[in-house]
Amino acid sequence: MIAPVPAPARLALDHLTVVDATPSRLVELAADAGYSAVCLFLHSMEVLPDMPQFDLRTGSAEFRAAKTRMADSGIGLDVAYPFTLSRRTEVSALRPALECAAGLGAWAVNVLHYDRDAGRRIETFSAFCELAREYGLNVVLEFFPQSQVKSLREALELVGHVDMPGKVGVNVDLLHLIRSGGTLEELASAPADRILYGQFCDAPAVCDPQQWEAEASAGRLLPGEGELDLAGFARALPPACRASIEAPRGNALSVPQAERARQAITALARSL
Repeated sequence: MIAPVPAPARLALDHLTVVDATPSRLVELAADAGYSAVCLFLHSMEVLPDMPQFDLRTGSAEFRAAKTRMADSGIGLDVAYPFTLSRRTEVSALRPALECAAGLGAWAVNVLHYDRDAGRRIETFSAFCELAREYGLNVVLEFFPQSQVKSLREALELVGHVDMPGKVGVNVDLLHLIRSGGTLEELASAPADRILYGQFCDAPAVCDPQQWEAEASAGRLLPGEGELDLAGFARALPPACRASIEAPRGNALSVPQAERARQAITALARSL
């Protein structure tokens, strides 16, 4: 009999799992459900129509509310979104968002990269990482088949150009790993100081590539409801790797927020 895999020692509730919560409300939900941290968006996203409008700029009422609730509950901020880089990005323009993330005590900021030019992609990412370090923030690069960093291999190559092991690394989303053609064996063999974060969810083993983007943003399953190897993913992540549950389910918005947060953490525990 194979022994169960323990859940990550530090597990965060991702904003997409309860996408209709404000940041301060997400902190409350995480505390009540037994998480250690949250991963949250610093501003509302038009591409996520179910996300409420909120102003999380440094010093705003919502910023103060989120920070107070984190201090009162002991909930940390693991990863702050969204930091999207493209050919038009002026890295210095991201200072206010980095200041906000640092002010909330974020451990890391998450990057998606959409620049098609390989040389400029390295240059912009390197400049962003240097700026993030000014604010004491780690950087995690999330690969995504619809971005210009499509696979674990490509993500490891890009963070290697920065060469800040333990400070700049990869955020491995299990769904993106599988949809990009990656394997758990590939993940397990990656340098431990380059794999800084993991994101759990479930899904069917196969999905039409035309549906990948919709699946990632609103069509995931709770752990145990699909065919992905969650226990294998947990084993392949480095020991003590931070992780979250990112399971956006557009068909579950009628379920109370607190119940969705609890369902996710309970489902993962049962799946490992």
